[in-house]
Amino acid sequence: MAARKSSRRGAGAITDVPGIEVGHFTDRRRPTGCTVVIAREGAVGGVDVRGAAPGTRETDLLAPTNLVDRVHGILLAGGSAWGLDAATGVVQWLEERGIGFPVGTARLPLVPGAVLFDLLVGDASIRPDAQSGYRACELASAKAPAEGNVGAGTGAAVGKVFGIERAMKGGIGTASVTVEGITVGALIACNALGDVIDPDTGEVIAGARTRNGKSLMDTRRALLRGEPPKPLLAGTNTTIGVIATDAVITKVQASRLATMGHDGLARSINPVHTMSDGDTLFMLGTGRAGKSPGMMVLGTMVAEAVSIAVARAARAAQGITVGKLHLPAAGDLS
Repeated sequence: MAARKSSRRGAGAITDVPGIEVGHFTDRRRPTGCTVVIAREGAVGGVDVRGAAPGTRETDLLAPTNLVDRVHGILLAGGSAWGLDAATGVVQWLEERGIGFPVGTARLPLVPGAVLFDLLVGDASIRPDAQSGYRACELASAKAPAEGNVGAGTGAAVGKVFGIERAMKGGIGTASVTVEGITVGALIACNALGDVIDPDTGEVIAGARTRNGKSLMDTRRALLRGEPPKPLLAGTNTTIGVIATDAVITKVQASRLATMGHDGLARSINPVHTMSDGDTLFMLGTGRAGKSPGMMVLGTMVAEAVSIAVARAARAAQGITVGKLHLPAAGDLS
């Protein structure tokens, strides 16, 4: 039996999935921003929230037992709960173009979303709003989206178990995997409490630094040998993202695939799904391929794409200095 043909590992973007567009808005007044994933024709949606401190919008409608099975966009944003305001701009932009769920005299765009906490970096009074979400839509396209310090990843930081002053710059990353004509893509904004891990080698890419700030601490090993973590405020972290496929899937399957996407987070972030993270993954199915390889293959592809996207988020990030806070990037440490 011939081996399955797959794409080169680490290549691609979520926009390799036909029917998916991505736009970033980056607010340069301070490091923050938002990212929108648009499915103009609608996409079957699912979600899985694993972190204990999430900030989300309209996730209940994605439950398999609820009525609506297609959504038109997903918002990812910085700014903690305030950043959810950006979804209003996304809804407005979609409505102006006649995109949405028919409700008699109008079409209602359905835009679930999730936020991450980036308020420790710069002026916390500056956060994404409705205008930010609208602008992200204006900039959306089917081209491969920028990675690193853009959109929802602009103010992201990783490795905060021993304090933000010993953390490093996080960001946003994307990847895709194709098997026998079916594509799965992921877009991940990584603002994790834990370290970012290379999913192939197990080596730490970015995370908590030693006291002198010159090398990586390796949070997992540090905690296991008894190093005490710094007291943490719940919700001050979070990794959020969107997974998409052109395979034909049901709403129940979308929910299960969102769950399997968290396997990718577990391979590439340690610790993950903590009491101080609000880790949330959305799943979209455009059905453009007209077929499905089955849930075993799709689930494997989903976890793979997510883990690669997380690693790319850390590797694409650039170091920043805001006031007295310096967050180096993975490429800054020797």
